[in-house]
Amino acid sequence: MGDTSKTLAYPADLKYVKTHEYVRINGGEAEIGITAFAADQLGDVTYVELPKPGAKLKNEEKFGVIESVKSVSDLFMPVAGEVVAVNSRLASEPELVNLDCYKEGWMIKVKLSNPSELDLAMSAEDYKKFVVE
Repeated sequence: MGDTSKTLAYPADLKYVKTHEYVRINGGEAEIGITAFAADQLGDVTYVELPKPGAKLKNEEKFGVIESVKSVSDLFMPVAGEVVAVNSRLASEPELVNLDCYKEGWMIKVKLSNPSELDLAMSAEDYKKFVVE
């Protein structure tokens, strides 16, 4: 069972979108995963379906599916880009999303098509306010 008394973390160096994905920029690449809030809401993650490297995806396009003991949810692109890497560990260790969504539990890395799309994403402070409402 998730401990709801714990404070969820939202690293200040990341960008966040309303569908609860985060983006970590590293040069021209973006690492994408789901936020601590989303992982907490889902409960124990049991399966993650991700695209193959080479897939070109638009901003807000569905890029995968995440299943938990509670529900099945679509994953949406926070920025447009071409998938350059997929976290293959999630196939056998989907629980990494719950244990460490920002480091070990990342999902995909993409080469950014339009970095200016990040201007529309939320800061950690704005995202914190968004999930409290």
